[in-house]
Amino acid sequence: MFDLTAELRRDLQSFDTPTVCNALEVLAPSRRSHGYTTRQLFCARPSLPPLVALARTATIRSAHPSDLAPAAARALSDAYYAYIDAGPKPSVIAIQDLDEPQGYGAFWGEVNSAIHKGLGCEGLVTDGAVRDLPDLADGFQVLAGRVVPSHAFVHVVDFGRPISVAGMRVRDGDLIHADQHGAVVIPADVAHRVKETARLLQARERVIIEAARAPGFNAEKLRAAQGKAAEIH
Repeated sequence: MFDLTAELRRDLQSFDTPTVCNALEVLAPSRRSHGYTTRQLFCARPSLPPLVALARTATIRSAHPSDLAPAAARALSDAYYAYIDAGPKPSVIAIQDLDEPQGYGAFWGEVNSAIHKGLGCEGLVTDGAVRDLPDLADGFQVLAGRVVPSHAFVHVVDFGRPISVAGMRVRDGDLIHADQHGAVVIPADVAHRVKETARLLQARERVIIEAARAPGFNAEKLRAAQGKAAEIH
């Protein structure tokens, strides 16, 4: 399991998710085409700091009742919450909605956000639905596929296995960075290099942005700024 130290978490929270993605394009070029959400998600609290935490995974359905007998359904639900409580924290829950279309009913709202927050979970990324927006637990971030009023027949199908959320593959224990733009899985072997790489890229961008905002900007000055940016190492 990846060791997410408080220092590393603070470092990663100082960047937005697009900047982290920029850094990963340098540090892990093969990840340019995958490892992040590719479908738009609704962010319930864009003013919160970026969500940086270790993933717990699950799948749900809501369009039809569970096929399990009541006792088995209760046992599965209890095992799911025990799973959320176990392992390193802070965590982020990544949930794949197996229904088609997704988001028929909401697993997430006032009650489940409170439960998960109490169990050390800082937020969620799901292609399913959410409700009770004003009553979500304080500081709990939500990225969801849609907003609906009812939970319908929502139930956990499985947990702890690899899933896909809005185009992003997630495994239990993955390091996730998420904000209003979406989410990305940070490979463990480059996580400690994201800060220095992101700052380098920001310094290069700053040269070009400042040139573009200055009076008399033109294509020639753009080329000059790009040259200066490329010299920053």
